[in-house]
Amino acid sequence: MEATVNSKPAETDLYDITFIGAGPVALYGMYYAGLRLMRFKAIDMLDEVGGGLMALYPEKYIYDVAGFPKVLAKDLTRQMEEQANQYPGTLCLGEKVLSLRRTDDGLIELTTNKGRHLSKTVVICAGLGAYIPKKLDIPNVEELEGAGVYYSARRISDFADKNILIVGGGDSAFDYSMMLEPVARKITHIHRNDFFSAHEDSVRKVRQSSVELLVPFWEVKRIEGDDWVREVTIVQTRTGEERTLPIDAIIFNIGFLTNLGPIEQWGLELEKNAIKVDSRMRTNIEGVYAAGDIVTYDGKLKLISTGCGEVAVAVNNAKNYINPRAKVSPGHSTDKHELAQQKWARKAAREKRAADDAETNPTASPPEPRTEKGMGQ
Repeated sequence: MEATVNSKPAETDLYDITFIGAGPVALYGMYYAGLRLMRFKAIDMLDEVGGGLMALYPEKYIYDVAGFPKVLAKDLTRQMEEQANQYPGTLCLGEKVLSLRRTDDGLIELTTNKGRHLSKTVVICAGLGAYIPKKLDIPNVEELEGAGVYYSARRISDFADKNILIVGGGDSAFDYSMMLEPVARKITHIHRNDFFSAHEDSVRKVRQSSVELLVPFWEVKRIEGDDWVREVTIVQTRTGEERTLPIDAIIFNIGFLTNLGPIEQWGLELEKNAIKVDSRMRTNIEGVYAAGDIVTYDGKLKLISTGCGEVAVAVNNAKNYINPRAKVSPGHSTDKHELAQQKWARKAAREKRAADDAETNPTASPPEPRTEKGMGQ
């Protein structure tokens, strides 16, 4: 897959399908687009693929992806990128999509901070939009951000042999406790409620580890430190009991404020900060689909595994939208994969011959477009 970072797109170059986002769901969608012989592109405001997996917790284990008892976020991203790279595509990284509209001739026009893109269809895989961590209104928090106060743990080595306080009751908070427990000097984990939003098994594993889990009703009262966090006072809000802990690092994981940004202005039907889709992952704008955490429908679950299923549905229906003679069902990948790679190879060889001919004979007329037999399937 050709990656174009910080480059100006060709404004008249038309793609069959364009993904807004390049996280795990979009990467799987790129694989399916290649399998269906669709010319595809992905645009992401980040400078690397992987979305939140790479931006927030590349070294965190993920436990609920089919086929992996556990897998590091960065390794899952690498393997999904390798899967997508089996087919030729284009990546536009470090580029933010600002507007989306249907043109008079039925194409989708995307305007970014760097130019204009045209596509027959679009799949929005923008995750939860912009991730803005929720922050507590206590003294010294902002002053010590990056100096012992964190909202994610990108590198395990940063926390080696440290006294760590983890705050939160969700999956990420418990994942951080499990991830850092082998390298930390000591971990204290607190939560203010008498229930957890984390998976039950994650809570069980932390309870059985060396992590000191203080629940319920424990909160951070005060953080002390000059150039770095030195100690933290926590309080049990029902009894008033206080403890002052020597702390080198505190990870707040009490949720994120989601912001759809420009997406809110694109004319999409939204519900509770998410895009409404039907069973084919279609939005209310013709030719525009969506998949992953950014969508909502009855029974929606925000998981990587369900997002991958959703984007497969979106891509295969987009194929049928572009070419009604093409079946929605892709058939078995065992049968389609080798055939798709052979057709992509023949197409690339023809394009190379045409480019070579143009160099040696620049006045010759360009060859007539050719449709590969079976391309519609």
